[in-house]
Amino acid sequence: MGINQTNLGYGQAKSVIRDIAEFAARRREEIGAENVFDFSIGNPSVPAPLAVRASIEHAMTLPPQAVHSYTASIGTPAARAAVAASLCRRFGAAAATAADVIMTCGAAASVSMAINAVVVPGDEVIVIAPYFPEYRVWIEHAGASCVEVLADEKTFQIDIERLSAAITPQTKAVIVNSPNNPVGAVYTRRNLDMLADALHERQTALGTDIYLISDEPYREIVYGDVDVPWIPEVYDRTIVCYSYSKALSLPGERIGWVFVPPTNPEHDEVYAACAGAARALGFVCAPSLFQLVLVDCVDEPADIEAYARNRDVLTQGLSDLGYEYVQPDGAFYLWVKAPGDDAQKFCERARAYELLPVPSDSFGCPGWLRVSYCVPYDICVNSLAAWKKAAEECGVQ
Repeated sequence: MGINQTNLGYGQAKSVIRDIAEFAARRREEIGAENVFDFSIGNPSVPAPLAVRASIEHAMTLPPQAVHSYTASIGTPAARAAVAASLCRRFGAAAATAADVIMTCGAAASVSMAINAVVVPGDEVIVIAPYFPEYRVWIEHAGASCVEVLADEKTFQIDIERLSAAITPQTKAVIVNSPNNPVGAVYTRRNLDMLADALHERQTALGTDIYLISDEPYREIVYGDVDVPWIPEVYDRTIVCYSYSKALSLPGERIGWVFVPPTNPEHDEVYAACAGAARALGFVCAPSLFQLVLVDCVDEPADIEAYARNRDVLTQGLSDLGYEYVQPDGAFYLWVKAPGDDAQKFCERARAYELLPVPSDSFGCPGWLRVSYCVPYDICVNSLAAWKKAAEECGVQ
């Protein structure tokens, strides 16, 4: 057959998360949204801040060419400068400028650009399992191998000993995601310092360069006094990838950025390679309207209260029903132990009660369920009866 067999395979396999979300959409049409407990996809139900609407309405008063035209491939100077200034205000990155930022078509573009910027065929990229499944697709598309390193099974912090042992002469990058999808873990400064020490040690021993790709779309969604360390302070060869899908509830607008810190020893080459990767992948020119919006809204706070409320009702409710889970410090996912340690079987049984979590197998860590609780509060509350029935069927005490 004269087509790309690898991409054919990706298309036929599809995404488990999106398949469940599509099933949920059909069921909502058939039986009503209030009767479907869809915890599949990270699609925020919290509305975008009012400032976003105000910015869009203002943009609609401008000449169309100022709103809807192509921008420079790397983004408008104003949007890139706004991001750099925000980073300086928030993290003391005093040297950050527009020349360190590339505006992107969301987090998928940001991470895949970073991967394609630094790897060549035959390289290896380490991911911390459990991990967002699309990392593997992007890594393999770049011609590299995806190497899974299991996180600490109790804390879900990075297991530094395991990671260090997995580094080979072919290791080109490590992807970290904190706050983490799917667990909700936030890597501590101590854990990241140990990671940086391990990477420096292995680089020196092997005579290679290892990049740290930090995927941070959930940075603003943390609970209590939890701190999310700024990774460029910890490790020099860092590339930071960001999206406003979660913080500003704009997943469908596909707007984000890549930041190459000026402290990165290969800053100019890495920045140019990221821009080149965007060109090669067809990700040039992030949405023009939302580059304008970000100039106005770059520091708008995320609405954490709704997610915290959902987290509390689910953790209390599932605990009362006998489920085991990892208490999330950030993001809006609950990592629940599958009764009987068979996530696929549990999800099949739960579907009879219109209960739709995601089995963990595709996250590189079988035996768990990912519960995306960025849904209306009533769905969380009303789902507990379905969780109870599923628990009783699986023998949870």
